[in-house]
Amino acid sequence: MMEKEKSILKTLAPYNSRQSSRQTHVIPLLISSILSSLFLLFLSYYSSTSSSSSLILSHSAVAHADFCSGRYLYVYDLPDKFNFGILRDCQTIFPWVDMCPYVANRGLGPHLNETGSVLTGNGWHITNQWVLEVIFHNRIRQYECLTANSSQADAFFVPYYVGLDTGRHMWGHNTSLWERDALLLELFQFLKLRPEWSAKGGRDHFILSGRATWDLRRIDDIGNQWGGKLLMLPEVKNMTVLLIESNAWARNEFAIPYPTNFHPSNESQVVTWQAKVRSTNRPWLFSFAGARRPGQAGSIRDQLFDQCLKSTRCKLLDCVSAGSNCDIPVTTMSLFQSSSFCLQPPGDTPTRRSAFDSMLAGCIPVFFTPHSAYTQYKWYLPNNYSEYSVYIPDNEVREGRVSIEEVLLKYSEEEIGNMKEKVISMIPTLIYKDPNYKLDSVRDAFDVAVDGVLRRVKSIIGN
Repeated sequence: MMEKEKSILKTLAPYNSRQSSRQTHVIPLLISSILSSLFLLFLSYYSSTSSSSSLILSHSAVAHADFCSGRYLYVYDLPDKFNFGILRDCQTIFPWVDMCPYVANRGLGPHLNETGSVLTGNGWHITNQWVLEVIFHNRIRQYECLTANSSQADAFFVPYYVGLDTGRHMWGHNTSLWERDALLLELFQFLKLRPEWSAKGGRDHFILSGRATWDLRRIDDIGNQWGGKLLMLPEVKNMTVLLIESNAWARNEFAIPYPTNFHPSNESQVVTWQAKVRSTNRPWLFSFAGARRPGQAGSIRDQLFDQCLKSTRCKLLDCVSAGSNCDIPVTTMSLFQSSSFCLQPPGDTPTRRSAFDSMLAGCIPVFFTPHSAYTQYKWYLPNNYSEYSVYIPDNEVREGRVSIEEVLLKYSEEEIGNMKEKVISMIPTLIYKDPNYKLDSVRDAFDVAVDGVLRRVKSIIGN
């Protein structure tokens, strides 16, 4: 019997010696006293366990707070016309292609159900290279340290699809410069009225464009000049700007990878793919997928075509020839998987999506200008470019002073193996995970970008 109960019974003992006629009153009193004591004991126990539960919840909250400390992001809830509303015009964004299939599925595009020897497993899509704004926006909505409390945020994301918005007013669209800039200017009128912007003047804000810097640098409003003028706005000079190709001399611009066709939903898909490209047979020393650029000043593509055609160790995929199917992922990935080195000359601009497609296939990229990779993707690629790539100056190719085949033959099998392994190890951070799933065990290109933004913001405004 509990000590409190014994004490109660002892206190009531003198009453037991009284007349039996009074026992009928004592017994109910005894029972009532015992029940009261038990109730007090229960309250004491409940209070103790409740405090323990509160302590556990408190520890959980503290753990999450510690994990997210310095990593909180606030995403502006913009009116649809700045992002998802643009996708409703998907048929007219570009005049030569209906973009509706490509902006579907959160920007990943149609599922690709190739299960043969080229693309194994799931996670494959037909992803357009210009839809990174859609993919990134949907990825950030899955970010583990989002906050609705702007005073808690370490950085602020502005989800405006500037590349797609600019694109739908170019390429023959009969629109004025005022129409082209209308949404952009309205956005910054909106932002400048917000306390979140005025607190730091936009220095803790970032924005992303799925186009190259050169498409957003229109100098003035005279005539029908190319592109938009996002990067020329004074307000944007304070922001961090993410693009698929940056201006290496702009301190607030940072290049992040083009989207590839691979968007895994679990870690197993990544590991399986890495094992596949690690073991694949590569009969070709080098290869090139692309087209000649006879009218483009300074282009070395004609020389690459000629050298490849003369070599028995090179495989060429001419993307303007009938039946080349360069837009089909299986075609290009088959070529890259069968090659040790993949030539990556500039296209319309210094960078190419093909560079990321080839590295995804475990193929060592060969660059001809530092601006194709080395001055661009500093958050993603090793500083020592010789660990994962080959550099051949474009002027030597243009002037016929170098044989690409001879340069590549100088690499031993061991050197090629080490470079290939380095490329394969980089694959997770060069791809974008499927935003339909939470995949915390794999750090992807989005994660690297967010960490880079947070580091930059901290360096600018301090703790």
